[in-house]
Amino acid sequence: MTQARRAATEPRRRPKQERSRERIDAILATTMRLIGEKGIDAVTMKEVGALAGGPIATVYHYFPSKSAILAMLYERFSEESRARFGAIIAGIHGLGDVMAAADRMLDDYYARVAADPAIQDLQNAIQADKALQHLDIAETRYQAKMLCDHVAPMLKLEQREAFGRVVFLIFQLAGGVVRLALTQDKEEGRRTIEDYRSIIHTQLRQFL
Repeated sequence: MTQARRAATEPRRRPKQERSRERIDAILATTMRLIGEKGIDAVTMKEVGALAGGPIATVYHYFPSKSAILAMLYERFSEESRARFGAIIAGIHGLGDVMAAADRMLDDYYARVAADPAIQDLQNAIQADKALQHLDIAETRYQAKMLCDHVAPMLKLEQREAFGRVVFLIFQLAGGVVRLALTQDKEEGRRTIEDYRSIIHTQLRQFL
């Protein structure tokens, strides 16, 4: 990513004072609410500023563009995902626990996205914005590494590299599968998730 594109998708400054943190929290909360109500494309910086309780200049003081707001929203979503997945991964004490942990991570991720339309729009926006696509891939690599680092010592040395590749693909494809399931009616969406669960089991079974 070029330096100019990176500058457009990063906050102008990180908050240090409590007042600044509260202002950024208000901007982020307002943006997320608007995304859920009207979709990402209809949200404007001017509207965010007005509804967050301040002039548009205040929004630009912290964020150079809407992409920068989306990037921080995604960062916070990812931080929560890491914490939730980390708690599940910590419960893996042997190879026999891996499959159940994978099921819990898939179910937890699906439930979170299904419960909040704004998360769905945020993820779609990250995928569609060329300046932000790298965030999704980098986060996938990080979360996949969390699982691999925990499980790899339980595997044979010659299995570890292949396991890492498979886990990365499982994590990366999960986003698309969940988005697909949420566009379908309830029964078809359930079958889509269960079909993907079967694929995960098949891929993991070769290592377990």
